[in-house]
Amino acid sequence: MRERMLAGDLYLADDPELIDLSLRAMDLMEAYNATPIRDFDRRRQLLTELLGAVGEGVEIRPPIRVDYGHNIRIGARTFANFGLVALDVAPITIGEDVQIGTNVQLLTPTHPIDPELRRAKWEAAKPITIGDNVWLGSGAIVLPGVTIGENTVVGAGSVVTRDLPANVVAVGNPARVVRAIDPSSAPRTRTL
Repeated sequence: MRERMLAGDLYLADDPELIDLSLRAMDLMEAYNATPIRDFDRRRQLLTELLGAVGEGVEIRPPIRVDYGHNIRIGARTFANFGLVALDVAPITIGEDVQIGTNVQLLTPTHPIDPELRRAKWEAAKPITIGDNVWLGSGAIVLPGVTIGENTVVGAGSVVTRDLPANVVAVGNPARVVRAIDPSSAPRTRTL
């Protein structure tokens, strides 16, 4: 079932292999979320066990919530504030130097429209890719199958339903590009 799930095909959510993987992730999440903030080494160890790849200097403030964890790859120097939900039924790739505000949701799962398939517990998923130096404002939601280009800013509370190009600011529900960013311009102060 895991191969079907990662391929984006319909899979059964209550498959025993997937349940075991999910329980493993829940144990690691619980330990990570309960570990004191100043116990850097233990938190890094747990995060490395939980996620598929964790770059140097990554900081994720607890709590974090994932489905499996091992389908998430995070680039160096990325920061996620409190309350990240990353449902990694399909791969989630987060670039380097990404800033993630509080209560951001990265959601790869999808469900069939057909009510009988849903009742039978069939699901699917589409991957999410976040480019380098992206800023996701607090409460942003990124839906299945979305790619966000490098340097892009997503406004707080925005719902990203489609791909966003590099070097833009997007806001709203659904998120729409409101302006371009000149990546060569002087750095500006950002607040999450």
